[in-house]
Amino acid sequence: MFSKIRYDINSIKKRDPAARSSLEVILLYPGFHAVFWYRVAHWFFKHKRFFIARFISQRAKYKTGIEIHPGAVIGKGLFIDHGTGVVIGETTVIGDDCTIYQGATLGGTGKDKGKRHPTIGNNVMVGCGAKILGPFKVGDNVKIASNAVVLTEIPANSTAVGVPARVVRYNGERVEYDLDQVHIPDPLSQELCKLQFEIEKLQKRLEKYEKE
Repeated sequence: MFSKIRYDINSIKKRDPAARSSLEVILLYPGFHAVFWYRVAHWFFKHKRFFIARFISQRAKYKTGIEIHPGAVIGKGLFIDHGTGVVIGETTVIGDDCTIYQGATLGGTGKDKGKRHPTIGNNVMVGCGAKILGPFKVGDNVKIASNAVVLTEIPANSTAVGVPARVVRYNGERVEYDLDQVHIPDPLSQELCKLQFEIEKLQKRLEKYEKE
């Protein structure tokens, strides 16, 4: 655990030009504080001391504004930059040397059991406000754009943007898409149509019962 903490400090100094010293990182970086207390809480979680693990994680959330479930598995060198509002769920797995910006969520959809949260590869950047939701994998060296909503697997060495997110660069090459912005299906409208259809079916059944 302590070797990972030293690595965390050095990785922040390498990636953040505003970090002037290790002491500054240790004392003044809430992202480092959140990861430090996660590592302590995770040790208790692995040893089945679930209450103390959650107590530590909730105190860290209160102090930093960053919520990391102690059951998550996080590799070395995680840098949470300007981390207010970051949420990392219980079954999340994060590789080495990843960067997460403020407001990002590594969460679930509420539909899955067991493994509910994403698996993030090495050297992944998650932009501010991005949402990665579900038990799928995001490959190594991926960049998730700000405010993207990722609902499916993202291959390694790619960049994903949009809602829902789509890959726009893969292995350094731009991915071409049909840019028709008129005939894009509206998911909200589709769901409303489904609800309207179900309501009409129920109304017909109700009228049938009333006649009987």
